[in-house]
Amino acid sequence: MLKLENLAASYGSRLVLQGINLEVWPGEVVGILGRNGAGKTTAIKTILGLVPIKSGRVCFENQDLASMTPHHIPRLGIGVVPQGNRIFPNLTVQENLQLIPDKTSADDERFRHAIERFPQIRERLHQRAGTLSGGEQQMLSIARAQLMNSKLMLLDEPLEGLMPSLIVEVERWIGELRARSAGVLWAEQRTESAIRLCDRIYVLNQGRVVCEGIPSSLNKSDLKRHFGLGVQ
Repeated sequence: MLKLENLAASYGSRLVLQGINLEVWPGEVVGILGRNGAGKTTAIKTILGLVPIKSGRVCFENQDLASMTPHHIPRLGIGVVPQGNRIFPNLTVQENLQLIPDKTSADDERFRHAIERFPQIRERLHQRAGTLSGGEQQMLSIARAQLMNSKLMLLDEPLEGLMPSLIVEVERWIGELRARSAGVLWAEQRTESAIRLCDRIYVLNQGRVVCEGIPSSLNKSDLKRHFGLGVQ
């Protein structure tokens, strides 16, 4: 479904990703783990066309994304929960949820299902999104992504700012994506959740993949070294 081949990306002259090889298959949850600054968010943004590719390829269902504009890529069936609660603060919660391609109405079954997962959002449909707490804005971002019915979902630290009970709901949603054969690429610092839920994991450090494999095969002491001390 998604394939990154020897991918390098940069911000201006600063090389951020180097030689990344990564795959996501339908119905698979793949984790990108790493500390702040490891390159996780840059990898997500590069797939979405928001960071230029210096070399290598990004392919989705055998289509090369390098020549596509950022507004065209989601139309292929790629959804995203971006890092940092990227909502429209001056619109209401309901208006944020209706900003999807097929213009789902508030009476639609998918709309009701999305807001039932987060009661705090359901109770604030007519409130301006910018007045929500950080955790509530994250719920809104996730609920909006649910409505997109994407083939591939890119998650950039979706558990950030959520209470434990809501983390359970997000984990349940990730399971639902897998069950309907959607692919999931999940960038995360919370190693416990990712190792428990992911089928395969790539660990990034300084823009490179330093180890990869199924969670049970990864050496815990190596993971601690990559996250705690860094790799030179």
